[in-house]
Amino acid sequence: MWTPPLIRNISILAVCQALFFMANTMLISTSPLVGLKLAPMHALATLPLGFQFLGSMVTALPASYLMRAIGRRLGLAFGCLFGIAAGLCAATAVMIESFTLFLVASALYGFFSAFCQFYRFTASDAADRFDTTGRARPRAISLVLAGGIVAAILGPETAKLTKDLVDGSLFAGCYFSIAALAMISAACVLSLDLPRMGEAQFDGPVRSAWEIFRQPMAITALFSAIAAYLTMNLIMTATPLAMQVEGHLFESTAFVIQWHVLGMFAPSFFTGALIARFGEYRMIGAGAILLLGAVVINLSGVQLFHFATALGLLGIGWNFMFIGGTTLLTRSYAPAEKAKAQGVNDLLLFSAVAMSASASGALHDALGWQVMNIMVVPLLLGSLLLVIRQSGAAARNAAVS
Repeated sequence: MWTPPLIRNISILAVCQALFFMANTMLISTSPLVGLKLAPMHALATLPLGFQFLGSMVTALPASYLMRAIGRRLGLAFGCLFGIAAGLCAATAVMIESFTLFLVASALYGFFSAFCQFYRFTASDAADRFDTTGRARPRAISLVLAGGIVAAILGPETAKLTKDLVDGSLFAGCYFSIAALAMISAACVLSLDLPRMGEAQFDGPVRSAWEIFRQPMAITALFSAIAAYLTMNLIMTATPLAMQVEGHLFESTAFVIQWHVLGMFAPSFFTGALIARFGEYRMIGAGAILLLGAVVINLSGVQLFHFATALGLLGIGWNFMFIGGTTLLTRSYAPAEKAKAQGVNDLLLFSAVAMSASASGALHDALGWQVMNIMVVPLLLGSLLLVIRQSGAAARNAAVS
């Protein structure tokens, strides 16, 4: 099952994931603060993050079909070019104090991010190549996402070390670092050993996206991923603003984001094993409960302890829900439907995330930190109800068979 070629591919993908989330961590830590400085009004501070997710939204489906046409390796390398361009544009925007150019840079980063989101599906492909039973799939996906642990440690530290690299242009050095990380990622993905799918794998009936995503399994997979990402995105992007309002220093904000990213990826070493033992539905439900716990802690205080603990739980809950949802999705389509199902899934996912990121700053400005936390509760309760219903149906079907 876990042959040397599979281990090599998963290791490379984990490194790429680490580099991607190092860049993500720096962007999350700095973008709202740069937006606050460059935007014409405070309510637009998180609009750049909205443009980032908008870029991911419009790129998800074309990226999936491009990789079907030219292969994962070349497709992922092509996506890294957007990351290089994004870092250089963002650094320039900070130096010339252009909010418009910063929005362009954020959209370019979104294009890059859309390609990087396929690391998890690439891990699934690599696992299936050596294990046709699908048992290696959840562990492969979770181990690739575990690469983000490096990002939790090095991302905020790199942001702190490079934020003053360019005299008179705070955070410009961070964005030059993002361009460098994307360049290294391109070199890494080109060393993957992933041959293109044979034509036989494209054969067979292909259902419409509506037919695929009206299946209860696919609905649960997509809704859980959206709920996890919206909850994380709304709270995470508003945290730097909330901490600034409460008088916390940037170093404290970087520490909280660091703790959050660690929570996102540290569980990945065992999430796959937990999914194999307890199933996707139970892991999604556990993740929703942890996210509700994060909301409760955020509502209980605004000290550094509250922000760090809540964002740690936020990361763990996201990990359980997102990996559980991704694994569940891979069981809902045939090989010939892969490009369509994966692309549409990420299109819908990042459409929701783009709207939440764009509105985050305005919501924080208009409604405040506590109301923003309360807003995500219905989503999480909906996820819980959905997985309870579907896990019950799955148990009944298993008993009948």
